[in-house]
Amino acid sequence: QSESAMKLEATRQALQNILAVLAEGGAGPQHIARMTWYVTSKRDYLAAGRDIGALYRELIGNYAVAMAALEVSALMEDAAVVEIEVTAVVPT
Repeated sequence: QSESAMKLEATRQALQNILAVLAEGGAGPQHIARMTWYVTSKRDYLAAGRDIGALYRELIGNYAVAMAALEVSALMEDAAVVEIEVTAVVPT
């Protein structure tokens, strides 16, 4: 498996984890208010933009979400290439 495919798979897993946490709280992608992506390589992230966008639409949908992406020198897990922080607002 190529390095870019592995990074895309890591992004898929991060988005699936978000969906699982949302579901536990009785929420879904439509409740996401903002996302912050932490990536270890801006170049890799931009180069994979089309694939990441397709993956986002596949898993999250076409929801307009306030989003920021930050390049960081490292993540807490040595092998990690992306972490995604989400804030969701669920009406009660």
